[in-house]
Parts: sequence; C-alpha cells; structure tokens
Amino acid sequence: MAGDNGGGGVKVVEPSLVPHPAKDQLQNVSYCITSPPPWHEAILLGFQHYIVMLGTIVIISTALVPQMGGGNREKAEVIQTMLFVAGLNTLLQTTFGTRLPAVIGASYTYVPSTISIILSGRWRDPNPVARFKKTMRAIQGALIIASTIQIILGFSGLWRNVARLTLKFELNKIYHLCLPSKYYIVLFCRLLSPLSAVPLVALAGFGLYEFGFPGVARCVEIGLPQLIILVLLSQYLSRLIRSGKNVLERFSVLISIAIVWIYAHILTVSGAYNHVALRTQTSCRTDRTGLIHAAPWIRAPYPFQWGAPSFNAGEAFAMMMAAFVALVESTGGFIAVSRYASATPMPPSILSRGVGWQGIGILLSGFFGTVSGSSVSIENAGLLAVTRIGSRRVVQISAGFMIFFSVLGKFGAVFASIPSPIIAALYCLFFAYVGGVGLSFLQFCNLNTFRTKFILGFSVFLGLSVPQYFNEYEAISGYGPVHTSSRWFNNIVNVPFSSEAFVAAVVAYFLDNTLHYKDSSVRKDRGKHWWDKFHSFKTDSRSEEFYSLPFNLNKYFPSV
Repeated sequence: MAGDNGGGGVKVVEPSLVPHPAKDQLQNVSYCITSPPPWHEAILLGFQHYIVMLGTIVIISTALVPQMGGGNREKAEVIQTMLFVAGLNTLLQTTFGTRLPAVIGASYTYVPSTISIILSGRWRDPNPVARFKKTMRAIQGALIIASTIQIILGFSGLWRNVARLTLKFELNKIYHLCLPSKYYIVLFCRLLSPLSAVPLVALAGFGLYEFGFPGVARCVEIGLPQLIILVLLSQYLSRLIRSGKNVLERFSVLISIAIVWIYAHILTVSGAYNHVALRTQTSCRTDRTGLIHAAPWIRAPYPFQWGAPSFNAGEAFAMMMAAFVALVESTGGFIAVSRYASATPMPPSILSRGVGWQGIGILLSGFFGTVSGSSVSIENAGLLAVTRIGSRRVVQISAGFMIFFSVLGKFGAVFASIPSPIIAALYCLFFAYVGGVGLSFLQFCNLNTFRTKFILGFSVFLGLSVPQYFNEYEAISGYGPVHTSSRWFNNIVNVPFSSEAFVAAVVAYFLDNTLHYKDSSVRKDRGKHWWDKFHSFKTDSRSEEFYSLPFNLNKYFPSV
C-alpha cells in the first residue's frame, strides 16, 4: 500500500499495518440462515435454544405469579402458557416476519407495567385463586390493547421510516415544504446509521448486566462453576480438542448445564443446604421450585383460559409504553441476530414486517394469558454467537420443543427446575456477545473524529447513568422519580427511562441526525455509505436470499 509522505515521495506501508477491512457479513459462521446443519445436530441445537429461553420465562413467572395470588399450580400453568405462546410467536417470526433465526420470548420490559396492575386495589379478593384470575384478565386486556402499537407501526411501514437508510429529500428542501408537520417528517425520514446502531445494540446486551453475575452470586458455589465450565468448553477446549464436528463449541451449553446440574443435585441430596437461609435454599437447591409436583401431565393452553379480558384505559396506556420500549430493544435484537446469522443488514421494510408480526405475538400473549409481552430473546441471540450456527431451521425446531413441552407439563417442569444461578451464568456470556456485536458496527465508522467520539460516549454514558438513577430511586423510595396519583402515568414516564437500550438509542439517534448534519464528511464518518445498498429489498441479491417470504408470498406482502 502506498501513499504520499508529504515530501513528494511515496511511503510504503507494511501489509501488517493495513487496517482490517469492514465486512457487511460476519465471517466464520458454520451455518447461516439458509444452510441448516444435519438433522441430528439441528435437533440438539434446537433443544439447546429451548433450554436457554426457558430461564427468562421461569424467572418472570416466579416473580409475578405469587404476587397475583397464584400458587405452584398457577405458576406451572403460566409457564406452560408462556412457552406455548413463545413457540407460536417464534414460528410466525421465522416464517413470515423478518425470517431471521430470532426466538420471540417473554421480556423483562413489561414487568413494571404488570406489577402496576397487580398492585391495583381493584383486585383485592380474599380468595387468592380468584384474585389471580382477575389480575390475569386485566393483564390480558392491557396486552391486547398494547399490541396495536407494534401492529400499526410495523404493518403500516411507519417503523420502516424510522430505520430508513437513505433520505428521499434533502433536509433543506424539507424545511421549505409548507407543512405544519415538517419536523415530524424530518424525524421519521432521518437515518439509522451504523453509528447510531452501536449504542442501541450494545446496550441491548450490556444493559442487562443486572441479570448476570448478581444472579450467579445468589449461589456462587453453583453459578461460578457453571460460568467457568461454559467459558472453558466454548472458548478454550473447543480450540484445543478438534473432533471435526466442533461438539464442544456447539453443545457447550448443554454439556455445562448437565455437569453443574448434577453437581447441584448432589449438594442438595447430601444435605449441604439443610441449615442455611431460606433465600439460599431457594437459589441453590434443585427441589424447591415446586413445579414438577404442581404441573399437570398433559394440558394444552387455549385462548381466554382465565376468563374474558378486562380493560382499563390507564393500564392499557402504560402497557403500550412498555410495548414501545420493547420495540426499540427488539430492533437492536434483530440487528444482533442478523449479524450472528451471517446475514446482511436488514432492509427497513423487513424490519417493519418483523415488528408487525411481533405485535401479533403480543396480541397472542393477551389472548392466551401470559404475564408478560413478547420481544426478541437477547439470550438466544447470544447463543447464536456461542454455537456459530445461525440456521433458521434450528430455531424453528426449538419452537417445536416449546410447544411440545408446554403441552406435556411434567416433562417441561423438569427442565424449568434448573437452578436460577445456572441460567444467570449463561447470561453472562450471551449478553456479552450481544453487546460485543453492537460494538462491531464501529468498523463502519470513522473513530478519529470528535463528533463520533462525543455521540458514542455521551449516548452510552447516559444509557447507563439515567436508568441507574431511576432504578436506585425506586429501590430506595419504593416508587420512581415520577410519582403522581396516577400509577399508569408514572409507568409511562418511568419505564422508558429505566431501559438502558432505549435511553442510549434515543440519545444516539437524535445526536447523529442533528449534530453537524450539513458537513459533507458526516455521512461517511457515520458509516452511512456502507448500508446504502440495503435500503431497498431488491437492491442486493443477498437480501432476497435471506429475507424472502416462503410460498411466493412476497407479491402479497411487498418488501420494497
């Protein structure tokens, strides 16, 4: 490589000093979206995805169902229902939505709004089971109404405009339009560039740090060995022991869970936790979930199984805000999944189509009666990185496991009884991978400008600092910084600012689209030129390969 040395001569640069070239597809992925592994491997990999997504469902239901008045039986039935709905939503998303290998499961984002409904004085009843059903019907009604925001934004194409990759008009021309909503048009026509995608995707993973090592520390003698064994199997031994099939790399999660689960059971039956605090026993013992005994042998979830939904305007508005925050977080999840599946960046129309089907998923959550809405599973996105397999078929097989074990309750309850510190150890690796893939988009940006440094640093710092303030305030005071007599209004304000990914994405998106936007070099500095060819569905042939709908449905659901 040659260049001007400033004195009229030519300076030769050593090949070893040439920067790594940017790549719009991730390399070294064993199986991408359209290239499934052999069936026997695909089934085991699908089961691995099922085990990973099960942890979030168990954690959310364990935290919420007792507050609603439900016992172990109600908790087991809620877990079955959430599994069944997750299986349906994953099949819909991988077949008709983005068609990425994205698992659509329960989301922590909806928990504050759900707790607000639980704490409402309207559901006081001396009979705990009756109170559980009344509360569940209220949650159903709120989810049904909240689903409309994603359905409308997705299928109408409005969210496509948020993520649009090129401007149809120059900014100064828009300012000359005689429209009262010109600022609205500017906002929705601006770009989602690689620079503004970095904080969004990175904090979609890093922002979930509270579910990582703090969960491991609840039972460190189980959680820490799980974390160490998982890292050893997936990162070290898989390189030292070459079996030709990459068994340790692809199945490190199943192997490590089996080893540590047996070890935890030995500790339990040997009496190691007989004389410790109740909280420690709950986290460490393998026989304290109560799910295996309470779960029915066979039970098929069905719509409105808890009764007819009830509707409340305030609760619906609060849940709609949670759905919007989950939408932003899921956008980062979709981007991470596309990267680890070795796909090209999603055309905006594909993202919008996926958002619409995710809205359908929230609607199904409301119909069947879950305690949480749906979003992209960040932990399963990280699992794609651990296994290096982004096959769509694998995730569809995992959806089959979700539906199968949701009907056969006893068998599903066995896997749902895995101690939570084991799951938290998995999160440490999965969330780190998702955060890392967010940082990888920096390869498209110019990191030698003060504008880039300010946007990255400011958005990431506020994305961590603002939610920390809101969470600390609530932990100390018992309520968020916005505290009025209207609980639903409090949630509308407090929930968005408690999400790291949401805060970072809003700050980065605003700054990236307003700061020095007239400078000619800004477009290239923010990496926008790398994504130009993916603006339209048919501009790059790889987009049609990855994202085309089956059965020639593209003519009914156009992607341009």
